[in-house]
Amino acid sequence: MPGDRGPRRRVADDRGPRRRGASRPDAVVVTGRRPVLEAVRAGLASQVLVARGARSTPGLRDVLEAAEAAGVPVVEADRAELDATGSDHHGAVARVRLPETLGERELAERAFGEDDLVVVLDGIEDPQNLGASARSAEAAGAAVLVTRVRRAADVTPAAIRASAGALLHLPHARVANIARALERLKDAGFTVVGLDEHAATSVYDAPGLEGRIAVVVGSEGAGLARLTREACDVLVSLPMRGRVGSLNAASSLAALLFAAVVPIRARHD
Repeated sequence: MPGDRGPRRRVADDRGPRRRGASRPDAVVVTGRRPVLEAVRAGLASQVLVARGARSTPGLRDVLEAAEAAGVPVVEADRAELDATGSDHHGAVARVRLPETLGERELAERAFGEDDLVVVLDGIEDPQNLGASARSAEAAGAAVLVTRVRRAADVTPAAIRASAGALLHLPHARVANIARALERLKDAGFTVVGLDEHAATSVYDAPGLEGRIAVVVGSEGAGLARLTREACDVLVSLPMRGRVGSLNAASSLAALLFAAVVPIRARHD
């Protein structure tokens, strides 16, 4: 009948079945135009909801065009329904299947390119820092992101939003032992570069930043764990010129990648 919109969808609570033995759900609700767009582009969005009457706004055009090209259904929803998923949706919400993570064995058996970059996060617990780090890693062309299983942030809607959707594109390995994973990477020909604010060598003077590189960043408070530090081939620091003594983990990673690692690779492109 006219005006009958049918049963309301419970978007905020529809997280999908959980994997056996795993704490993460199979699907999550992602908000915001950029994360929703990247979810569609990554082939992980099963449904997109947009604010009723907002289909013609310029900000949603890319989302709608990508969804149409990918065959993802788009449904108009009331603002109140979208608001239930979070206040920062900006008129776009998607139900997203989380990408499968790699384990230590898959990481060791992965076929890497001769100039591949791997980013390793040793105990990053804040989802915002995880997301921002993943965004920098993906923008720098990283082949894999490696994080810990325990005492570390996992991929959540908040982390996906902070990554601007990068976590939906970047292969992600979760390992029980970072130091052991670094040894496996070294066996595969990687030079392991650890970021340590107390290191005597500046990032600008660091040797061996060509070929396969694994960049390691420690936790927000404690930095690199002892065994992780010992597994690094070289430790480097970021020279600080201002009054602030340090950057947070995600900012430090971005500075290292785009000050030293990416320029070297750009010269060989």
